[in-house]
Amino acid sequence: MTDKILHKSIYLNATPSQVWAYLTDPELLAQWFHKPNAPLTQGAALKMHGADSGDLLIWGEVRTAREPEFLEYTFTIKPMGDAVSTVKWTLTPVTGGTQLSLTHEGLPQHAEAFGLILALDKGWEGHMDQMRTALHDTVAA
Repeated sequence: MTDKILHKSIYLNATPSQVWAYLTDPELLAQWFHKPNAPLTQGAALKMHGADSGDLLIWGEVRTAREPEFLEYTFTIKPMGDAVSTVKWTLTPVTGGTQLSLTHEGLPQHAEAFGLILALDKGWEGHMDQMRTALHDTVAA
């Protein structure tokens, strides 16, 4: 059996510090993902809530926060049951902006979980596109 790992990468017209803020600041995270209770800092609990419902959607712990180059946290959602996955964000400066790469690993491996993996894959694509829009609208303003 092969590990199922999601990999995503986008280019952003912003500095790594600007992108970092969109990954860690609750108000900026709320513009493209879900709003946490507190900034994402190393060792902090991660709790993200639905904008409309207020329900706890994502929980975990921030393992590493090396501003502005690398962020890693554990990631659990209700459909995953007891499984704990890991999300890693890597910010690489490039001419004109930043390459933002996501690795989401530790996903459930059984056949019944493939629908969840497809949903997470589609979800990350949508959220990263929303980040691009929110960040570019702000940086260009």
